[in-house]
Amino acid sequence: MIDLVLGLSLAVFLSLVVVFGDYLIKIASLQSGFSGWYLLAIGAIVYALTAVGWFFVMRHAKLSTLGVIYGMTCIIALTLLSVFYFKETLNGFEIFGIILALISIVILARFA
Repeated sequence: MIDLVLGLSLAVFLSLVVVFGDYLIKIASLQSGFSGWYLLAIGAIVYALTAVGWFFVMRHAKLSTLGVIYGMTCIIALTLLSVFYFKETLNGFEIFGIILALISIVILARFA
């Protein structure tokens, strides 16, 4: 049981690290021309490092369970980041789509 809790906790942490990588790449994309190349490179390194972390996390939980945790964490964290940090707006269809995505992940988790 402790292994499962540890694995799921690490999965949430690694998902948030991936979101940080996405943040760096978004910041790089907002630079003019290719001047944000170093942020793109750092974001890619962050992604690569999370792969090493997933190697250890997958020893403690099923892949299907980790997929659900990863999906939920990324959807929620990226939405919050885009709305509150980047000041992007969501229209009704996007909000509905996010809700459906969360529901689908819950359904997948139920039958996984």
